[in-house]
Amino acid sequence: MGVAGVRPVVVRLEVFRWAPGEREQIRSYDVQTVADTTVLDALVAIQREQDPTLALRYACRVGMCGSCAMVVNGRERWACRTRLASLGPGPVAVRPLYHFPLLRDLVVDMTPFVDRLAAVGAAFVPTAQAPAYAEIAPASAERAEIDDAIECIGCGMCVSACTMVAHDRRFPGPAALNRAFTLQRDRRDAAHDARWSILVGDDALPRCHGQGTCTDVCPMRLSPTRSIIRLRQMAVRRLVGLS
Repeated sequence: MGVAGVRPVVVRLEVFRWAPGEREQIRSYDVQTVADTTVLDALVAIQREQDPTLALRYACRVGMCGSCAMVVNGRERWACRTRLASLGPGPVAVRPLYHFPLLRDLVVDMTPFVDRLAAVGAAFVPTAQAPAYAEIAPASAERAEIDDAIECIGCGMCVSACTMVAHDRRFPGPAALNRAFTLQRDRRDAAHDARWSILVGDDALPRCHGQGTCTDVCPMRLSPTRSIIRLRQMAVRRLVGLS
């Protein structure tokens, strides 16, 4: 991975390894790096040059798709946007996201993420009278309310960082509740009442403890914590007949 005229630095990666029928283990790999070498660059180099059995998931490599989300040095990160040089001295620990079923090594099954979205009715349901191209003006207050919540890329980092997801399997998780917030604020959606019956249940909004770990790790700088707080405020107003 060296570049002409640049002296490479050897960095050790401590990588989580597991395959069906095998025991979990940590394997060490030394990789030659330069200043802008990312965690993903190093993992791909390991796979190509040292251990072709290493399984990992990635796609765009430019911080757009979220496929390479994993836990690096104890924190959820984009592997493709995390430079090894930014992590300080010492070995770099790499493991898969928490709270997802393991498929192999650094690859997790994202099915529970999709299931959590479905559980809160995360699909848009148009009203019967809605025009074919109903619009919400970009400069409107309605759009401003959800602007900071609509750019979720489904990477799963917030779910991995959420302690309540580990405690309560029925808890929808921050990404699903963030999505629900955008729909509950959308006047074109016809499923508000049905969605509220889910959101105010014991395993949804009341379960969030507001620790904010989901917001801390979001690579898109969204705040699921804020979305959950706004949903709670809306639920109270609805309960007392103010909306």
